[in-house]
Amino acid sequence: MKALLDTHAFLWWDGEPEKLSKSALALCQDTETTLFLSAASVWEMQIKIQLGKLKIDLPLSDLIRQQEENGIVVLPVHVSHTLEISNLPLHHKDPFDRLLMAQARVEEMVFISADPVVAHYPVEVIW
Repeated sequence: MKALLDTHAFLWWDGEPEKLSKSALALCQDTETTLFLSAASVWEMQIKIQLGKLKIDLPLSDLIRQQEENGIVVLPVHVSHTLEISNLPLHHKDPFDRLLMAQARVEEMVFISADPVVAHYPVEVIW
């Protein structure tokens, strides 16, 4: 199975896995699951770090490299992902979340997220 981590789910998986639901944790721990982190999430985290809204123990580049060594695949943003946003209703105003949902749809991945708004979208969500 392929699963795309929402930004908060990635951070929790990295440093506070107890915050993940039992279903999300089981999926992340399943050796048959390939976990993906969107380049959009990396961008979002970098912005939040620079604004002082996110604190992490390592430089972001080291965190990403470490997680890639642990098997997480960084998913680039493709034009097809951005165009898919036009097929999503406007329930969610956060552009990062909308892009992540579009990526999950295009790449046929489940989306791991605690955000209750994503349940209103045509995306398979695990939480």
